Amino acid sequence: MTAKTPEDLSRLFVERANAGDAAGIAALYEPDAVLAYPPGSTTVGREAIRAVCEAMLKHVPRFEIEDALPTIHHGDLALTSTKPKDGTGGRVQIVRRQPDGTWLRVIDRPEQ
Repeated sequence: MTAKTPEDLSRLFVERANAGDAAGIAALYEPDAVLAYPPGSTTVGREAIRAVCEAMLKHVPRFEIEDALPTIHHGDLALTSTKPKDGTGGRVQIVRRQPDGTWLRVIDRPEQ
């Protein structure tokens, strides 16, 4: 399944994380995407993101879908965000529409 809208990416992330699918999570990112995780670090590229997600899934037993804040669009870019249930501040992503009309994450800051 692919993201048909920018908002689909958060739901797909949670579904794949809860299935233990690190490769599936990484597929939600552009090949040269940037992930600000682990906290205080920057992970660049889909393969590095996959590796970080594998490690993360060993320590985080379950994810929940969080309430989405309004998406802001500008052409083929969009800014998405969710209100974390754990009260950490905010999760934000810049996503881009791909040539086939699907969406992938370009920059992801899951913790503030």
